[in-house]
Amino acid sequence: MLVATPPTIRSSMSGVKTLDDELVQELNSLRASCSCANPLLLIGIAALLVIIPCLQLLLSFRKSRASARQLVALRFNSPLQFAGVVFNGCLGLVYLGLGLWMVAVDNIHQDASVYQPHWWLVALLQGFSLILTGFTFSVRPCFLGVAFVRFWSVFLIVCAAFIFYSSIVHIDVADKAITMKACFDVLFLLGTLLFIVYGIGHIKEDGYGGTDNDLREPLNIEISSDTDHSDSQMSPFAKAGFFSTMSFLWLNPLMKMGYEKPLEEKDLPLLDPTDRSHNQYLMLLEKLNNKELQRNGTPSIFWTIISCHKSGIMVSGLFALVKVLVLSSGPLLLKAYVNVSLEKGTFTYEAYVLAAALLFCKCCESLSQRQWYFRTRRLGLQVRSFLSAAIYKKHQKLSNTGKMKHSSAEIISYVTVDAYRIGEFPYRFHQTWTASLQLCIALSILYNAVGLAMIASLVVIIITVLCNTPVAKLQHKFQSELSKAQDVRLKAMFESLTHMKVLKLYAWEKHFKMVIKGLREIEYKWLSTYQLSRAYSRVLFWASPVFVSAATFFTCYLLKIPLDATNVFTFVATLSLVQDPIRQIPDVIGVVIQAKVAFSRIARFLDAPELRGQVRHKHCIGEFPIVINSGSFSWDENPFKSTLKNINLVVKIGAKVAICGEVGSGKSTLLAAVLGEILKIEGMIQVCGKIAYVSQDAWIQTGTVRDNILFVSPMDKRRYQETLSRCCLVKDLEMLPFGDHTQIGERGVTLSGGQKQRIQLARALYQNADIYLLDDPFSAVDAHTATSLFNEYVMGALSDKTVLLVTHQVDFLPGFDSILLMSNGEIIRSAPYQDLMVSCQEFQNLVKAHKNTIRISDLNKVLSHKAKGMSTKKKNDNHGNIYLESVKPSPANQLIKTEEREIGDTGLKPYILYLRQNKGFLNASLCAISYIVLLAGQISQNSWMAANVQNPSVNTLKLILVYIVIGGCMMFFLLSRCLFIVVLGVQTSRSLFSQLLDSLFHAPVSFYDSTPLGRVLSRVSSDLSIIDLDVPFTFMFSVSASLNAYSNLGVLVFVTWQILFIAVPMIVLATRLQRYYLASAKELMRINGTTKSTLANHLGEAISGATTIRAFNQEHHFFAKYLELVDKNAGAYFYNFAAVEWLILRLETMSAVTVSFCAFAMALLPPGTLSPGEQFIVVAGTAR
Repeated sequence: MLVATPPTIRSSMSGVKTLDDELVQELNSLRASCSCANPLLLIGIAALLVIIPCLQLLLSFRKSRASARQLVALRFNSPLQFAGVVFNGCLGLVYLGLGLWMVAVDNIHQDASVYQPHWWLVALLQGFSLILTGFTFSVRPCFLGVAFVRFWSVFLIVCAAFIFYSSIVHIDVADKAITMKACFDVLFLLGTLLFIVYGIGHIKEDGYGGTDNDLREPLNIEISSDTDHSDSQMSPFAKAGFFSTMSFLWLNPLMKMGYEKPLEEKDLPLLDPTDRSHNQYLMLLEKLNNKELQRNGTPSIFWTIISCHKSGIMVSGLFALVKVLVLSSGPLLLKAYVNVSLEKGTFTYEAYVLAAALLFCKCCESLSQRQWYFRTRRLGLQVRSFLSAAIYKKHQKLSNTGKMKHSSAEIISYVTVDAYRIGEFPYRFHQTWTASLQLCIALSILYNAVGLAMIASLVVIIITVLCNTPVAKLQHKFQSELSKAQDVRLKAMFESLTHMKVLKLYAWEKHFKMVIKGLREIEYKWLSTYQLSRAYSRVLFWASPVFVSAATFFTCYLLKIPLDATNVFTFVATLSLVQDPIRQIPDVIGVVIQAKVAFSRIARFLDAPELRGQVRHKHCIGEFPIVINSGSFSWDENPFKSTLKNINLVVKIGAKVAICGEVGSGKSTLLAAVLGEILKIEGMIQVCGKIAYVSQDAWIQTGTVRDNILFVSPMDKRRYQETLSRCCLVKDLEMLPFGDHTQIGERGVTLSGGQKQRIQLARALYQNADIYLLDDPFSAVDAHTATSLFNEYVMGALSDKTVLLVTHQVDFLPGFDSILLMSNGEIIRSAPYQDLMVSCQEFQNLVKAHKNTIRISDLNKVLSHKAKGMSTKKKNDNHGNIYLESVKPSPANQLIKTEEREIGDTGLKPYILYLRQNKGFLNASLCAISYIVLLAGQISQNSWMAANVQNPSVNTLKLILVYIVIGGCMMFFLLSRCLFIVVLGVQTSRSLFSQLLDSLFHAPVSFYDSTPLGRVLSRVSSDLSIIDLDVPFTFMFSVSASLNAYSNLGVLVFVTWQILFIAVPMIVLATRLQRYYLASAKELMRINGTTKSTLANHLGEAISGATTIRAFNQEHHFFAKYLELVDKNAGAYFYNFAAVEWLILRLETMSAVTVSFCAFAMALLPPGTLSPGEQFIVVAGTAR
């Protein structure tokens, strides 16, 4: 009792409440008002005090490149900071001791309220939060952000006040004493006051002598000045603070720009340095090397990736945990709301408290889920970038045996399909354990609602998982076979598209098209079986909630467990917790299987044999740059099958060596041995000096003539002009429309064979190398040009260079210092021309065999050259240097144009085009009708249960049987829906591929001249894979989600039309928000597609020219260019999925406001206006 009332006053108030009774009753009512909030809100607030500083510290540590020792302040900025850290740290230890004491000791002070589970849990959480807060305030504010420190100071005191209030209202009036925890809560409140005074009044941004970026500034000022431009284009995500990161406010400038004008590739900011492929590759490579040194073996790439990204996995996992915990509070809040509607509330304003709690929980759920998904997608992007870089780096070192096992089309598929599939795996990774956790929480809530009947739910879930186990194994098999069939088809398409000109010249299009269609039919077989297995899993898991509810309700009937509004509605609300993880299991299994298959394919490629070429020295110590002693070489790994045998060769500096012999004698292989492109079986080889190489089949990049000649080297006009003159390219450039700025197309398709060969020669000459390896460079030019090239190029420009030249033109042989005569992979003679003519019969026969053919060919070519020369004499001679000083032409006038993409909103045109394929409208309509009936069944089930659970005229058995019968009818339409989706996907894929194949084979040759091959391969690989596997299910599920939203709105309006007051404005706002989002999202998706095509094209060119790139020692440049393209594609993908989370966060916040509004509105209605079932439908419907 608070006041001692005299006995006389007490006796005179017989039959009337005394002052003590009124005070006690008032305090009890006040205590009751917190009874709902304490178990949930109190623990939730205490948990937030631990979670928020943990997240901020983790995020800050990840973003900073400073060490932990640099981040902790060595001296405190003010006495208030020191006092707050010490005081609250000590108080935190006291709280931890108090919490452990409450757990260990029973019935201390006989105060049951102190020892309820939530009180000792709150005490422990308060202890951890105070210690974390002390550490947080000992860290430099410029590291955490001044805004966060100030926010945390205010938030901490608000939470402390609420906890203090909760403790005060639980004071035991009879004992007139404050519990130990209440005393400590007073100290807790005082300690937070120290922080708020320090946080608001004493923190200055320049208090530590710098800004937030001090820890990231490089020590070398000269280096930092070079990076100013890149820093200005840095991703806003890298500079975002805590609140901007959580709410995606950092994306607002880009979204605004996209709404005002169509986004271009140049508008996208750079990626965060952590996300860039080069940094990811170096980080993973360092981790692999460290593990290899520690374990003395080859480490697992998968576990190395996990180890390297463990901090990102833990942060995203923490968000996933928060999401599951907050989501699980939904059924408990709905149960409390149903009790209020049944007039079983604990205090007067409990409905309003529950409405506010719903808003808080829904907002927390949305924030945590959006951060979970965003961070896992970002992690997937990093893994994808690393794998793309690793694949490219591997192909640069791939041996001939590896090339035989992995074709060019397969390598491109590893990057454009498999790496992307693996990149989707982290997005689903945490669902593998959150689903189990969510199921366990749901089962515990079900046990609280229906008791032992929960066992029936558990049994049904276990049976469902067991039934899906063999199907999961079959899915893995089907996915593997589908990938193999796709590789075979892609290889055939790659060969056909590469040599399309030959196919058209011989009219072989129809035959090759039928071959590819046959390969595609095999692919359809595995595609159909794989999609049917997916459909089976979806039917099984989507039907399991119906089976769970039927089995549980029937078990309740058998066990005589009463079904009332409270436990029935709690059970129905909890079913959503069961439905979500169960329905996600097929998607998770599918992604895991696809990622596993893709990873095994990539791992097999990364384990392929590499080149083991000799070490090339940059400078020669002696006078012999090329020395081979008893060398044997083989293209195969088999040491008993030598391609070259017993090779002995010594070449002096400046020597001109010709290599001749019959076709297949090993001439080109000898050059490959010097380059290190072939496996050395035995012997010794030594090569020193810079090498320039001209291949027999000209390799030309997509680009201008100048780019191909310079080949990354800096421009030297004098040397460049001399190179053009020596290679007889001056007149050719005068005839080109833009001189040396002319785009010459992929593989030089716009040039003649002789022009391509001369550009190769010019590229080699401009490099000013020490050794020149020329593989039959005169075979594609006429006799006059060949003679000019030999005199001006070989004997003139390369007069002081070491030259090894493979040739069949014996007229040039007398000019060489030495001639190697090869036969059957051996050098049978090596001597000057005159010696061979005198003493070697094989060489004499070779010269005689070519003599007549050469004369006839030379005569024809000379006549052709003279006629051509007479036609060009009339031209003005003042064009000599026009190509050097000309203005770079517009890309629109070039042959190779930028890939076209749609601009703006295309409306429903793509979807209508998709549905027009092969009865697509019919299949989609049947699928939609099946889902509409399925929705009607779900609404009927819930309405039947809501309307009759409290109806005494309907007995329990009838209530359950009708519920089960409706659920059984729904199964048929669920099955038909999934089957129609599979039919829709396979039929439309068949039709679209047939049209695509016809278009490719009927396209003119000019199309292939102006379209890079990588752009076409991207369409027939990654894009086609998306159409095959993802589009049908995603498209129809989007339609289903829309139908579900409209049906929920219709039910809500039918039950409570007042919801229109908030629903209509929210719908209008959501529509405008989606239009605002789509303006940017569509362009980001299109940029993602075009950059992927560019990436595939560059990879294809690098694969075909790998030997030339290695010969010129330019692997690092092409790798850097490739990484730049990977980052461009990753940037478009990054901002695209960030925009998705930006939109969903705002839509879910609006949904949370709608839920809270409905709950508030129903709390304002007079009692009895809506039945408990109707109120449950409204709240549960808006919560979905």
